[in-house]
Amino acid sequence: MTVAFWCVFIACLLPIVTAWACGYFRGKQFGKIDNKHPRAQYAQLEGAGARAYAAQQNAWEALPVFTAAVLVAHLAGVDPSKSAMAAEIFIVARILYPIFYIANKDALRSLAFIVGLGACIALFIMAA
Repeated sequence: MTVAFWCVFIACLLPIVTAWACGYFRGKQFGKIDNKHPRAQYAQLEGAGARAYAAQQNAWEALPVFTAAVLVAHLAGVDPSKSAMAAEIFIVARILYPIFYIANKDALRSLAFIVGLGACIALFIMAA
């Protein structure tokens, strides 16, 4: 399996890891996790918990774009070392994204988002 494909696997785990952070904040804010109505409880989160939930949602939203970019690059025969570099940049940016989001560092969060999106665009451009 290529490095870029391993990065897709890691990207698939990022929303799940962020969900664990959401669970922490749900427990902290509400004293327990309501597993019968989790979405209703997520909607009531405030502060860092609300930002963690938003970061999780954004991780799900970024996943198909990144996956498509890696697959298109692979199918187009992009040099694996070049696609690996772009994929690794995406992963680093997407690991930093929820950290900045939860910490309420909006400018850094936006920068991480732009870097991750740029890595996806680079993969598509390399495939062109």
